[in-house]
Amino acid sequence: MTVQLDKGALLGHPSYVWRSGQQRRLGLIDRYAPLEGKSILDVGCGVGMYVERFRAFSEQTYGIDIEVERVVEGGRRLPNLLAAAAEALPFADSSFDILVLHEVLEHVSDDRQAMEEAHRLLKPGGRIVIFAPNRLYPFETHGIWWRGGYRFGNFPLVNYLPHPLRNRLCPHVRTYTLRDLHRLLSNVEHRVIAQRRIYPGYDNIYVRHARLASVLRRITYFLEGTPLRIFGLSHFMVVEKPANSVVSTAVP
Repeated sequence: MTVQLDKGALLGHPSYVWRSGQQRRLGLIDRYAPLEGKSILDVGCGVGMYVERFRAFSEQTYGIDIEVERVVEGGRRLPNLLAAAAEALPFADSSFDILVLHEVLEHVSDDRQAMEEAHRLLKPGGRIVIFAPNRLYPFETHGIWWRGGYRFGNFPLVNYLPHPLRNRLCPHVRTYTLRDLHRLLSNVEHRVIAQRRIYPGYDNIYVRHARLASVLRRITYFLEGTPLRIFGLSHFMVVEKPANSVVSTAVP
């Protein structure tokens, strides 16, 4: 089956409005990969919403996105936005203290190569911050391919289907188990600083039903501290490149 999808389906939709969910994620990033005064690269930056916030911590902040139109739009208000693929980043080895891969691995052509490129650019002692879709989340949030067309929206239980069937419905996006993420890191030297699953911020619900969204946040944020955290929306992982790491050396 040949699938023709628009760019929104293939690349995801960038954030255009900064809301509570993004602010919470920014806090997690700064907690486990302190941003103050660091050189930072946001891979898959969209129109630069996170880049703009990172610049409050450091002017040495750059953003990369494969979609030229998004880079141009973001570049109207921000410096240091470049168009490039995550698998071929246009920087020298050991250029950055922090690389952020925020909900981008699921969209790239080669997620393993993208991870290895991020590691290449990382200074020894630097950290990679990863947010990626959780395979166990009860909804597929990127839409599905159904009866010859793309259907945008949240679809229940799609991620629980066997791989061949899920891949027919969602040829445009990956989803990950924790084991999958560790496999992506298997060729690079690293140590895990943090790994957890987080629930959504319900920001779209909040716009229409603030009280309901507040209740959902209280309940599901509480669940992050229980065994039910395995059903969270996204993986959050921070890994560090060892201080004595040799660039491009794989783990035996």
